Order: sequence, then C-alpha cells, then structure tokens
Amino acid sequence: MPVPRPLSSRELPVRPAGTTAVVYCEGQFGEQDGKTANGLVRHSERYEMLSVIDSVHAFQDAGMLLDGVPNGIPILANLAQSIVDAGHVPDYLICGVAPADGLLSAAQRTVLLDGIAHGMNIISGLHEFLGDDDEFVAAALIAGVTITDVRRPRSTKDLHLFSGRIFDVTCPRIAVLGTDGAIGKRTTATLLVQALNTHGIRAVLVGTGQTTIIQGGRYGVALDALVPQFCSGEVEDQVVAAFEGEDPDVIVVEGQGALSHPAYLTSAHILRGSRPEAVIVQHAPGRRVLSDFPMIPMPSVSSEVALIEAFADTRVIGITVNHENLTDAQLAEAIDEIELDLGVPATDPLTRPTSELVEMVLQALPALSPQLTSRTAR
Repeated sequence: MPVPRPLSSRELPVRPAGTTAVVYCEGQFGEQDGKTANGLVRHSERYEMLSVIDSVHAFQDAGMLLDGVPNGIPILANLAQSIVDAGHVPDYLICGVAPADGLLSAAQRTVLLDGIAHGMNIISGLHEFLGDDDEFVAAALIAGVTITDVRRPRSTKDLHLFSGRIFDVTCPRIAVLGTDGAIGKRTTATLLVQALNTHGIRAVLVGTGQTTIIQGGRYGVALDALVPQFCSGEVEDQVVAAFEGEDPDVIVVEGQGALSHPAYLTSAHILRGSRPEAVIVQHAPGRRVLSDFPMIPMPSVSSEVALIEAFADTRVIGITVNHENLTDAQLAEAIDEIELDLGVPATDPLTRPTSELVEMVLQALPALSPQLTSRTAR
C-alpha cells in the first residue's frame, strides 16, 4: 500500500455543510496560543464544530467563555468525551493550539495520534509538518485517514514573486494590521467582511494565516511558512485572484504580527503585496507587553500608526480595540482617548455594533457608498 502524500493548505477539501470536527486546545482555549481554536469556534465555513477539548475549561460553553454569548459548542475534558458527546466519531480532529515555536509537545502528539487511531482525519496549522513524521504517517496509513499540514507551502516553482499585477486591481484594499500578534486582527477582518456584505457592499477576505484557511477562506496563504522572497508576491497573487474571481467592491486583507514587532516581518509583506488604500489597526490598550515576549513593552497605537504611514503609501482610517483586561468603563475611556488623540474613529468589534466598522470604512472611502444601490445596475 503506498504511503499517503501529505496534503497542503491549497488541497484542503471543501466539505459540504455538516462535516464534523473537534478542535483540540488543551490548556489554551480563550488564550493567545489558542487563537486557532478561538477563531474556529467563532467562525467556520468548512466544518461543523462539535466541541473543544480543554480540560482546564471543561463543561463550559465555548461561546460563553470567549465572548459571553452561548453558542452551543461544549468544552470537554478529553477526546473520549468529545466522541461520546457527538454520538459518533467526528470526521476531523483539528489542532487548535498555535504556540510561537509551532511545535507539538509529547502530550499533544499522544492526543492527535489517538484521534487517528479512532479514524479521524487530522488538520494541523503548525510549523512542524505531521505529514513528514514517520509515526504519524504510519498511523494514518493504518487508519486510512488523511493528515493536512495547512502551513505546508507549495513547490517553489508554483510560488509567485511580486509582479506588479496588483496595479490592475481597481477596487480598494483595506489591510487589518495591529500592534502585536494574537491581538484580534483575523476576528476583526472577518467581522468587517461580514458587516460590509450585510450592508450591501460586496467584500472579500484574503487570509494570510493558517486559521483563516482552516475556517474555509477561499483566498489566502499561510504567509509565515514561506521563504521571504515570495511573501509579497503570494499576497499580491491572492488579492488578484480574489479580485478576478469575485468582482468585489472592496478586498479586506488579514494582517499578521505587527510592523513594529521584532520577531515578525509579515506585516511589511502584506503592505507591499496588497498595496492597501487604507489600514485599520487593532490594538489592546490593556496589554502591557508583547505576547510571547514579556521583556518587550507594547508599542503605543499612535507610534504604530506613524510607522505604517511612513512605511507605505497608505493611511490608517480607524482603530479597533481588543477589550482584554479592560472593564466596560475602561474600554469606553480607551476608545474616546484614541479618537481624540488620533482623529480617527475607534470601536470594539466584539462588544459594539459591527455597523460601526462599516461607518469607519465609508467615512474614509465614501466612493463605496453608491455601491449600496448601483450593484443591481451592473
């Protein structure tokens, strides 16, 4: 029997609605390193999320823990409980942890191998490719299941250098950048696209990380898995593909890391590759140090805005606030202070109406407003 060929993110099967999945996030759900699981619980076009595995938060509702709103997805203590709760073996076990080093611990390996033994396909967004691991390959072969490494890049011959095709994209691009990693850029970008579409403005999301791809985004690339030479070109290629494939009014590009961050360069490639007319900056006023780098203080939002506007031919049109570590009163005060200091609108997409995101965009890009009535005339 031939050894199964590892799958890449571009080969993720697009399953019909109802494809079932459990997301493994032991000890990290609701935390920064659980951002893949957090994102899947909030939004998934590809999978029906049945449960989250995290014994630390077991027997709570995942939506209630994340956002204070129940969503019917239980958090359970282990894989056995997830199978019993589902009433059958779910189709997929998704690795929902996203540590900075992108590697599995011995305990995490055991859980994923147990999933394979039960007949579950594995989805992983780690830098460590499970499809290259002899133990995982052998287990998958015996069980007849697949392993998909979402961060596995395509062959170098299939990657794109920056070509200038971005200048043929006539609709505006909005990049959602931030002041740190794991700060909510993907969530804000997703909510922004949903809100714009609800208001009659056809918006398409281009993802730049593994979680957006797992969620089912049609356009995107796991940017931090690429050789830097191809990063700008791959962003450009996906933006062009979204423009040609969807005829959108606006394209929203998910950010990664932060332009000021000493460990990540991906924001620079996003700015160069997508050449956005506008940028929204995600900031956490209650965060004092960079995630995973406690020796480095957080930048101010004003310094990040200045850096972005100096680095690229673009402008920051608004600030979205992550409310972690803030009371309601502190959140309101932070939003007021940002608006006063920077002279741009600010909002918290998770606790305030998403219509405020639409107003933020239309205030800066008023040419989009006629689209509300003119699309039917095309």
